[in-house]
Amino acid sequence: MIISGKNAVRQALLENKTINKLYAVSGQRDRELSEIISQAKQKKIKIEFLSKEVMDKKFGSHRGLACETVDFSYSSVEDILALAEKRQELPFVLLLDGIEDPHNFGAIIRSAECAGVHGIVIPKDRAVSVNDTVIKTSAGASLNMLIARVANLNNIIEKLKAKGLWVYACELGGSDIYKTNLKGPIAVVIGSEGKGISKLTKEKCDGVITLSMRGKVNSLNASVAAGVVLFEILRQRDEL
Repeated sequence: MIISGKNAVRQALLENKTINKLYAVSGQRDRELSEIISQAKQKKIKIEFLSKEVMDKKFGSHRGLACETVDFSYSSVEDILALAEKRQELPFVLLLDGIEDPHNFGAIIRSAECAGVHGIVIPKDRAVSVNDTVIKTSAGASLNMLIARVANLNNIIEKLKAKGLWVYACELGGSDIYKTNLKGPIAVVIGSEGKGISKLTKEKCDGVITLSMRGKVNSLNASVAAGVVLFEILRQRDEL
């Protein structure tokens, strides 16, 4: 797997990910880039310096750095719940129902990590997996986030409910998010960019929460909606 961009490469180094080779733009005078290269040298990682033209052709947008790592390692839902228990926190889980745009997925991971989400659950079918674009867009946050990839999202909702979590779908026509108590153990479902949350998945949830909107457009980008919802939950949890 290729990871590109300073933030993503730095995070991979901090997390001690297995890096086969680091690629860097040659002849560039950049203190931040030099510090990252120095860290890689300390870890005895092989480094190859390439011209900017070659880097552009090979990696696209890279900000001077890219690296080869082993494929992303998915976690389990049990791992996610165990992390919440280890931190002595109420579980905070995000479920994504069919997100297909890797840029949206990466942005959602970044917001989730910043909001203190313990883990993200995605379906194996009809959804984007963790790839190079997702990792890059997440600015390295994907390397700090437990992500479970499951065969059936609805079964996971039932499992989370059995573990005492309240599961809410984020869709139009529900309760005002700012008037809903979201302080307990919680899982939130965000739907796909075009189709939203499937009917059966929504029926499996304990309730539906809705963001108030005043414009003529009645929907938000999936990553924007996720960010607003997650940070409202964080705000309420900070009041505990």
